Amino acid sequence: MMTNLFSVFDPTSSIMSFSMNWISTVMGIMMMPMMFWIIPTRIMIMWNKIVNTLHNEFKTLLGTSGKNGSTFMFIAVFSTIMFNNFMGLFPYIFTSSSHLAFTLTLALPLWISFMLYGWINHTQHMFAHLVPQGTPPVLMPFMVCIETISNMIRPGTLAVRLAANMIAGHLLMTLLGNTGPSVTYSIMTLLIITQILLLTLESAVAIIQSYVFAVLSTLYSSEVN
Repeated sequence: MMTNLFSVFDPTSSIMSFSMNWISTVMGIMMMPMMFWIIPTRIMIMWNKIVNTLHNEFKTLLGTSGKNGSTFMFIAVFSTIMFNNFMGLFPYIFTSSSHLAFTLTLALPLWISFMLYGWINHTQHMFAHLVPQGTPPVLMPFMVCIETISNMIRPGTLAVRLAANMIAGHLLMTLLGNTGPSVTYSIMTLLIITQILLLTLESAVAIIQSYVFAVLSTLYSSEVN
């Protein structure tokens, strides 16, 4: 019996005290060996179009000062998050992207590397970012504090946004699913239709949240150039 509603997100299956649920994070390596495909399939062509679209969009966001090839780092982040979000929609597969251990592991190194690069190479530019243009002299100390705090909480907001959105949908589906054995057949039909609609919504959320994470990371990196 489930004692805690959030226990559905806990890694419980283990072998020799090693949690096996986190294997779903790297399961794509075993499931999608695309580099061994000789003839391009429709899925491969569709994925190449998605990657090219993301590359052009991230290149526009980074601007002319962005380094060549830096867009592929954000495309890789997008692909990793989207794959893990979709893996969590399958029954009995652990949703690693609903845990802060996963999301912070992605957000913190990106933010720290952006900050280090900016403060070491463009120190004056980073100081200028702390005071927006046109700020009255009286408000400058307050603006510096506000901008510093907003910079400091960026990795937290990235991580919490992704984890909270994945947890919210899964919790709603779990709550509705637990009411199944205690309802009549007419309500059960309505419940199944609602679950299918929720699953469709979660599929959209899986793509949107990975896209939002990648776009915000790209915007944060464009500010330090």
